[in-house]
Amino acid sequence: MSLCLTAEEVRQLTGKTRRPAQVRALRLMGIDHRVRPDGSPAVLRSAVETTSSTRLDSANEPNWRAL
Repeated sequence: MSLCLTAEEVRQLTGKTRRPAQVRALRLMGIDHRVRPDGSPAVLRSAVETTSSTRLDSANEPNWRAL
């Protein structure tokens, strides 16, 4: 498995095919990324795994404001 997501994985993650739209989507999702010189987004696998696990962990917490 590679260090970065493939171009296809970035398309699946963002739901976008154009590079600028992918970068905007990643920014809105709060996924850390860098833009390569050719304009394509570089996303480390660990950035996606960390973001996903953080969201899952917080979803399992009780809603303290409701109490």
